[in-house]
Amino acid sequence: MVLYTLVKYLFNFCSRYQRRFFTIIPNRCRRIIINVIETMDSMIDYLVAVDAALVESDDIPTGCTDSVWILGKRYNPVQELELIRRDITTRIWCTYRRGFLAIGGSSPHKITSDKGWGCMLRCGQMLLAQSLLDLHLGRDWFWTPETRDPTYLKIINRFEDNRKSPFSIHQIALMGNSEDKKVGEWFGPNTVAQVLKKLLKYDEWTSLNIHIALDNIIYLDDIQELCFEAADKSWKPLLLIIPLRLGINEINPIYIDGLKRCFEINRNVGMIGGKPNQALYFIGYVGDEVLYLDPHTTQRSGTVGEKNSSEEIEMDETFHQKFASRIPFVQMDPSLAVCFLCRTQLEFDELYSRLLQDVLTGSYPLFEMIQTPQQPWLNPSTQNRGDNQTDPTLGEFEELDTRHSDEDFEIIA
Repeated sequence: MVLYTLVKYLFNFCSRYQRRFFTIIPNRCRRIIINVIETMDSMIDYLVAVDAALVESDDIPTGCTDSVWILGKRYNPVQELELIRRDITTRIWCTYRRGFLAIGGSSPHKITSDKGWGCMLRCGQMLLAQSLLDLHLGRDWFWTPETRDPTYLKIINRFEDNRKSPFSIHQIALMGNSEDKKVGEWFGPNTVAQVLKKLLKYDEWTSLNIHIALDNIIYLDDIQELCFEAADKSWKPLLLIIPLRLGINEINPIYIDGLKRCFEINRNVGMIGGKPNQALYFIGYVGDEVLYLDPHTTQRSGTVGEKNSSEEIEMDETFHQKFASRIPFVQMDPSLAVCFLCRTQLEFDELYSRLLQDVLTGSYPLFEMIQTPQQPWLNPSTQNRGDNQTDPTLGEFEELDTRHSDEDFEIIA
């Protein structure tokens, strides 16, 4: 354990000051330093994996009798523990990776790992991957190490770390430029949602629309306009993402019951958020604690392909883990996004009814649902003059569209 602590300290020190070292040491030494750092990274990951294997998971409290909710499914922890494990294992687990093809920059500063900055990007991947599993395979489908389902492989291939995969770390990081995020910068929940919405337009197979309900309001007319195909008025599946800010520096306890009710709706596909300084993908709850998948494990990069080789089979297993983690709801960061998948109009209508009945009741609803967006405010005394110059503030109100404001959902700190 002492050796592990020493190695971890040295690695963190070298990682923190790596770029400063590059400016003062000879070129021939740079490759040696990089190799040493990568070797130390591998040693630490191995020791962490061994340590985790020796310690029994504590995601479900020992002797717990409270119901366990995972993405809309209810389990009895005493009688259905293996079903809980199977459900958690089926979720696609996206983590930090190292050794992938450089995203940008030039040697020695090229980015070949997202460790330290890609956690929210990985949470966005997990959210989208879960939505695609539900959409194309169904909520009752389960993964095993022997799985070679062609549809599953299509989904997992889309999240591999290469430039050709539509939802790779490369594509998400580079598309972040459109949201004023440079490669290597940390994303907030709303930013990763906006990026995924743009990337979906370039992948027809997914057959999915994303609607991001800003300012805590879902406008039903916007949903109808987005999801009904113009040609035959058929419904296109919807991933509904609702960014929320449920406190200033910590989550307000009055909203916790509403979050629990969201996990109990069968159209729920999780929440992206975190705890201070760490992004996490929340998948359910037990008692007063929320269950999550943690992207803060660094694994080597590789390809799953068609799972024809032992290396591809082994790589597929790195996208799954048997145990979740848990923290009290009150320790969640107040900046998060609640997410639902509606494959049909009927499912959206059912979601609407459940939200009105179970989530949006009481004095402190999480968000609102309104039929029609409000029109921009106009000054009654000048709206018929036909000349904005008579009131210099009028033009500002006419151009204002608060639904595109996302500053409240950017920082988890």
